[in-house]
This record gives sequence, C-alpha cells and structure tokens, in this order.
Amino acid sequence: MQPSDQVFVLLKDWIVGQSPIMLQPGVSILLTVVPILLVFPVLFALTTVLERKGLGRIQNRYGPNRVGFYGILQPMADAVKSLTKEDIVPASADRAVHFLAPLVLLAVAFVPYAVLPIGRNMVAANLDAGVLFFFAIGAISELSVFMAGWSSRNKYSLLGAMRAVAQMISYEVPLLLSSIAVIMAAGSLSTVEIVEKQAGFTGIFPHWYVLTPWGFAGFILFMIAATAETNRSPFDLPEGESEIIAGYYIEYSGFKFALFFLGEYLGMFAISGLGITLFLGGWSAPLPFLTWIPSWIWFFTKLLVIVVGFIWVRGTLPRLRMDQLMNFAWKFMLPMALVVVVAAGAWRFLPQGVTRWLVCSVFLAGAYVLLARGVETRNKIAKRTYRFAE
Repeated sequence: MQPSDQVFVLLKDWIVGQSPIMLQPGVSILLTVVPILLVFPVLFALTTVLERKGLGRIQNRYGPNRVGFYGILQPMADAVKSLTKEDIVPASADRAVHFLAPLVLLAVAFVPYAVLPIGRNMVAANLDAGVLFFFAIGAISELSVFMAGWSSRNKYSLLGAMRAVAQMISYEVPLLLSSIAVIMAAGSLSTVEIVEKQAGFTGIFPHWYVLTPWGFAGFILFMIAATAETNRSPFDLPEGESEIIAGYYIEYSGFKFALFFLGEYLGMFAISGLGITLFLGGWSAPLPFLTWIPSWIWFFTKLLVIVVGFIWVRGTLPRLRMDQLMNFAWKFMLPMALVVVVAAGAWRFLPQGVTRWLVCSVFLAGAYVLLARGVETRNKIAKRTYRFAE
C-alpha cells in the first residue's frame, strides 16, 4: 500500500491524535464531514464549466470564454449573480414550504456520500446495509420536489412536480433491481465489501462486475435509470421549457434556484458514485500494474468519465415524450432488470468457464430482442420520412 494512497487517512489520524481527548470524537466527525461538503461542491463548479464548454463544442460555439482564463471563473460569476438577485416568492405561495424545499433537496443530496467509499479506507460510514441506506435517503428527494411544486401555487410548477415524482418513482424500480444483481453476487449490502469483492485480478482482467454479461446489462440499465432519476437529458421532462417553462422550480429565483441546481448535480455525482461502487470496482485500479496510483484518484477518474458521458448524452439525444418515457420504464426497463437478476442467479450456480458466459449472454440477448420488438410493436413506430419545403 503506497503512502500517497492513505495520505488523507493518515493526516486525519494525526490531527485527531493531536487534539484533546475530550474533543477527538467531534474532531474526527468534523474531518470526515467537511471534506465531503467542500470537495463535491467544488466538483460541481468545475463540472458546470466542463458541461458548458462541452455542449458549446458539440453545438459549434465557444461556451464561457469571458470570465477568467477561457471562462474558468464562470462559476464564481454565477455564484455572485445568484447571491445578488432578488428572492421573489409568489404572494399565494406557502412561504415556509417554499423556503424548505431546496434545503431538503440539498441535505438529501449530501447524505448518501456517507456510504460511498471514495478510496481505500476512505468511507464516512461503513454500514452493513450501505446500499439500502443510499436508496432510502435518496427517496426523500421526491418529497422535496413535490414540496417545491405544491408550495408555489402555480399550475405549471405543480405539473412539473407531478411529472418529476412519477418519473422518479418509475425509474427507481429498475434502478433497485439492477443493484440487486450486484448484491446477490457480492453477498452483502455493504458498499465497502462490494468494492473489496471486485478488487482482485485474473491475469490482467479485474474482477469488476461490469465485465460479466449480467453486470454489463445491469450497468447499462442502472445508468439509464440514473439519468432519469437525476432529470438529465433525454429524460428532463420535468423541466421541459417548451411545455411547462421550468418545471417544479419555476417560481424560484436567486440563491434558492442555485440550491436546486447544486442539489441536482450533487445527486448526479452521488448516483454515479454508486454505479462506480457497484459495477466498476469502486476505487480499484483497472489493470494490475496501475495499482500504485492512489485509490481515490481512480474513483474520481471514473466519476469524471461518467460525468463526461452525461454531458455527451445531453448534447446528443432529444427529449422524449411523457408517454415514451413511462412506456420505456415499465415495458422495457422493468422486465429487463428482472431478467438481469435471473441471469445473475444463473451465473452464480453455473460452472465456471465458457458455459455460463454463453448461457447468460444468450439469455440476456434474447430477452433484449423480444422486449425491444414488443415495445416497437405496441408503439407502432414507423420509419420517419423527411420532406423539404419547395
């Protein structure tokens, strides 16, 4: 184990050891919580620049290029703007609930990081039921979304909130089911143990669950459901500007709106971190000769790759219709997630070798083809014809 790998753990232990005995528990908690409260908001600021630059290049424009060197200080300008803008609350709104909604969303966005191992021996709370804790806390975000829409006393915000809640509940089911496959394979609900199960190598290949047929299918389903859970494009119907202006936070301005924005990105980082933990080996290295690189660098590198994927998808795919979104969740995602669970069980009991790879791959591919054809037949999707004006 390299000293650089445990530099933050050793630094924390040294600071706690230098503190008075009576204060050591409080100092330990403080040194665990404060880095989470600092690192991920800073990552949010950097991601906003990366996303604007990336979308700008995709759309053949520059993106931020005025504030700071190549627009790198744009998040600071946005923060100042949010702090100085007037906070407008509708006269008929429920002021208490209207005020609490973004705070609840922000608090819920931070808590799941407690069970994410971002490096070797770097987890705030090593719970035996860490995955269950993550999903239980994450479900509260639906309450904050509904609070925002209902308290605004605006039909557009209420419609956006109802859309968001329906979408989040629908896609939570395949999200949970795809995670169950990993829990079955690891035999544990602990995020730390799940990462440790994937930390070994066979030759040059890591023991990541994504490198199995059921793990690959489960990871794809997990990331699609995660995209919908975080209201990212092409599942950003709750914020469909052309229909309902800005969704459930249409009546929010200034710093309250910024809190919603921050909460959504923190939720995206958290659920991406869970995907890394469940399927991509967490903090483990992808190749044996790269284990000298600190584990926490691998975690954030994988997180960066997934965030870039989110940005790429946003700049590429168009928004779905509401009926398409719900049909996709219940008629394809849900049965496909159940198939992944069955495939994970078969993988566990089939003998090692080519047999289980072949059986699981054929089973998953067959289910995918049948479900895809079923959805296409029910929706009666016809070939699109393009006509040009004369």
